[in-house]
Amino acid sequence: MTTTALMARQAELALTGPLGSFDAYVDRVSRIPILTREEEQELAHRFRDDGDLEAARQLVLSHLRFVVHIARGYSGYGLPLGDLVQEGNVGLMKAVKRFEPSVGVRMVSFAVHWIRAEIHEYVLRNWRLVKVATTKAQRKLFFNLRKRKKNLAWLSHDETAAVARDLNVSVAEVTEMEKRLSARDLSFDPAPDASEEENYSPGNYLPALDADPAEQVENAQWEDATSERLASAMKTLDSRSRDILMSRWSGEEKSTLHDLADKYQVSAERIRQIEATAIGKLRAVLA
Repeated sequence: MTTTALMARQAELALTGPLGSFDAYVDRVSRIPILTREEEQELAHRFRDDGDLEAARQLVLSHLRFVVHIARGYSGYGLPLGDLVQEGNVGLMKAVKRFEPSVGVRMVSFAVHWIRAEIHEYVLRNWRLVKVATTKAQRKLFFNLRKRKKNLAWLSHDETAAVARDLNVSVAEVTEMEKRLSARDLSFDPAPDASEEENYSPGNYLPALDADPAEQVENAQWEDATSERLASAMKTLDSRSRDILMSRWSGEEKSTLHDLADKYQVSAERIRQIEATAIGKLRAVLA
């Protein structure tokens, strides 16, 4: 058995069986052997030149431990470490697909960009209900500003200017991002059993759409007047037209054109014409 085949077998054995927990996963991937430069080059050429998916699989498996190491650096965002690792694994697979062995760099040096990119996207999507970073400058600030702040205090004017200069952004952008990082999400309508800190509900302070008594009276009078005018207009129609409109537009079970056609022994098109004529008469009276 060749060295590469032996390592593939060891990687397969390391991930065999149920993992049960994230710690078990970390223990398993840490037992997968690390590839030498020569083994890495061989697998990369097999995948790039021959489309060997087994070679790509071995490249991914041998670098899973590095994804765990990178993901641990984002544990301060309050997101599940297992989810961060999962997103990083997606980035690792993208890196393997795009890796060019002839350049001469190691796979881990190339993959770290793709791993971090996927984790960054996940953090930005899930760290807050509302996105805190949408532009390229804001994304750069989001991850760098947290690292540069030595304590929980607000940055001084000089510190803000230094951060803006180092990251090549404006002072206003640094200040705005600091405000976003210091803010917290607030439930618009918290659940009844939520903690006391979340009992404040902005929804309770919104004015009701029908809160104006004068508007309520006006709407009620308008509805009454409209109902009376419509009832008077209906009396101007013949009994058949009135019955067709009532059957088509009122009640829970509305009649179809064919139902009424059978009832009056005419065609469905004739019922449609009678209906259209009756509606036109009602509009003229109500106008």
